[in-house]
Amino acid sequence: MKTLTVRLPEVLISQIEVESRRRKLSKSDVVRERLTAAGKSRERQRAALDAIAAVVGSVDWLPRDLSARTKKYLKSTGYGRQRTR
Repeated sequence: MKTLTVRLPEVLISQIEVESRRRKLSKSDVVRERLTAAGKSRERQRAALDAIAAVVGSVDWLPRDLSARTKKYLKSTGYGRQRTR
C-alpha cells in the first residue's frame, strides 16, 4: 500500500479522530472507508441518472425552458392567484 500525505481542515481532522476513537479504528482506516464510500455513492448516482435518462424531456405539454422561466410559466397558468370561494 502506498502512502499519500494530504492537508485537511481542522474540523475534518477532528471528525475523523472522533470516529476513529469511537469505532476503535485507525485514522487511516476511517479515511479509506470514507473515500471508498464516496466513490460508490457517485457510481450509484450515475446509475440512477442513466436509468431515468430516457424519460427526461419526454413530457410534451411542458415548456422547453421551464427551469429558466418558471415565474412566467406559473403566472400564465394562474398559479398563486386568489380565487373566489
